[in-house]
Amino acid sequence: MYDAKPNPLISASELLESLHDASTRVADVRYFPGEPERGRLEYDQGHIPGAVYVDIIEDLSARDDRLEFLRAASRYGSARQGAGAEPMPDPVVFARRMGELGFGNEHAIVIHDARSGQFGARLWAMLDRLGHPNVRMLDGGIAAWQQAGGPWTTEVPSPPHATMELATEWPGTIDRKQLARMQGQVDLIDVRAPDAYSGVDVAAGAVGGHIPGARNCPCDSMVAEDGRLKPPAELLPLIRGEGERAKLPLVVSCDGGVNACFAALVARVAGLDDPLIYSGSFADWSGTGMPIAQGAEAEEVIVSR
Repeated sequence: MYDAKPNPLISASELLESLHDASTRVADVRYFPGEPERGRLEYDQGHIPGAVYVDIIEDLSARDDRLEFLRAASRYGSARQGAGAEPMPDPVVFARRMGELGFGNEHAIVIHDARSGQFGARLWAMLDRLGHPNVRMLDGGIAAWQQAGGPWTTEVPSPPHATMELATEWPGTIDRKQLARMQGQVDLIDVRAPDAYSGVDVAAGAVGGHIPGARNCPCDSMVAEDGRLKPPAELLPLIRGEGERAKLPLVVSCDGGVNACFAALVARVAGLDDPLIYSGSFADWSGTGMPIAQGAEAEEVIVSR
């Protein structure tokens, strides 16, 4: 545990109070796996006043062949092989793009997606890791906003360009080679759905299973029925290992590096040290010929590929 950092969550009522503050900027990061255009379409149909749409693929991912993987990825694993490039963009390129969208160092940035933050947390983690001083997630997303009676509009804002200056190297991440060397020395969690983790009922052509030694902690287990995060006391035993694992550095992973950022948000809310994010996650691991495990954690069968 560590000295508590500021709460990374903001409630809909708190956002309502600050929405008209000139220093507040809202980022709409709605994303739907397998439907890369849907987020923007839903944004155009209605959004929080002043919110700017931020595209996970175009704005928050490296501009290389990983984009094709991200467009094709399902929640059950990669249908594409050899997807081994780092998915996060160059920090300087990312900061410049955020400035173009109207987000600056001086702004209080509030991020949301369609519901619980499983996709919007990608932007939260990137800004937070690179040193932005004031970035928070809207707890419960759009549903919480609408339940609070928040205003809605189809007007697309055109905020002036801003200056975003952040760190120029990604801190707090781990790559495939580092993870392979550290297996058994870290507490690795996989936040995909249980079927994806076990390798049961994967999508056609996809790779099922998990990184050997990873334990399953599905994103959905961290979210209450109303779409908000569970209280810290309930999140802590979910995301923190037991026994000897609790003493190891925490590493978070998913399919392609997006939901792992949500796990990093959850760790912060739970009061844990910030985990290492495996940006490539299972798609990177499985797509580059590393051994994978299939079945329930207690009955792992190592499969060489």
